[in-house]
Amino acid sequence: MDPIRPEYGGACTNGIVPALLTGNAAPWMPEPVTGARSVVLLVLDGLGWSAFSDHAEHLPGLRALDGGPITTVAPSTTSSALTSIATGLTPSEHGIVGYRMRMDDSVMNVLSWQMERGRPPDPFTVQRHDAFLRRTVPVVTKAEFRTTGFTEAHLRGSRFCGYRTTAALVETCGELADAGERFVYAYYSGVDTIAHEHGLHDAFYAAELRFVDGLVQELLDRLPDSATLLVTADHGQIHLDASSWIDLHDLAPFVEQYAGDARFRYAYAKSGAAADLLEAAHSEAGASAWVLSREQLIDEGWLGPPPSSSVRRRLGDVVLASRDAVGFVDPAMPREPRLRSAHGSLTPDEMMVPLLAARGRR
Repeated sequence: MDPIRPEYGGACTNGIVPALLTGNAAPWMPEPVTGARSVVLLVLDGLGWSAFSDHAEHLPGLRALDGGPITTVAPSTTSSALTSIATGLTPSEHGIVGYRMRMDDSVMNVLSWQMERGRPPDPFTVQRHDAFLRRTVPVVTKAEFRTTGFTEAHLRGSRFCGYRTTAALVETCGELADAGERFVYAYYSGVDTIAHEHGLHDAFYAAELRFVDGLVQELLDRLPDSATLLVTADHGQIHLDASSWIDLHDLAPFVEQYAGDARFRYAYAKSGAAADLLEAAHSEAGASAWVLSREQLIDEGWLGPPPSSSVRRRLGDVVLASRDAVGFVDPAMPREPRLRSAHGSLTPDEMMVPLLAARGRR
């Protein structure tokens, strides 16, 4: 299996907002977007394109929409991908290069905006770009996200519209479209949450897919026919079980810290040990992962154009991007192996996401 390369500059999640807000025709944009008075972009966290083939019976409404798959960004993880969707930039440009990333001499959890040691930085010093091409776009997302560091980092300059129930998500999007908003951004996290807790193979995941299919139908019923609902996702998922987790014991003599995601693991070398770490990583993980040096990651453009020096330092000296259905253990994250799904790597299941659309039905 070859890794999926992000289609930066083409049919990729980071191109959605620029195409919509600038009015530049994108041949990969679904036809119902053309001529719409308003567009509601709904991001369904964790709903990869593979769900449409693996669980087709649970997604009849979504499967009836126009469109198809596009790529997300690398790493295929929420913090990087949502920032790319909102800003229109690649991860190397906006600097949110993983779920966890090294900041100075500590590691920051981007979603919780917490450091392993010390106080977290001002979000502006981590990610300086305003969202939505500096337009004041209404953002319909969970109310508890209002004051988080990650919200400030990736949605800066937007108009926050918090919801506490999915019924409120639907009604808020409808009211904004009725009021003449040309573009509305909405976010729903349920698929990702259920997948991490229960995996992709049981009744919980199937029930969540049926629920989200119904949510899309409710939105279409609430939106006027002059509005288009555009559905995408930040990444897909890989199912993991308790035996899917790999301890990297042989790398320990060369590693100062780990960060990233289980399936896109950054390893930061001890002083002078980068070459030894890369060699050991190929030996330890090369059978189940694509092993890349920092230089390869940058030179081959996986995260976008060459980053600034400050962003470069956030990247691991070595990256383990899982090819098989495995996750790499970070000793600083002892509860992570409880997850029953993960993402971040370059496989089709993680990298391909939907871009689907239909006009409102009211």
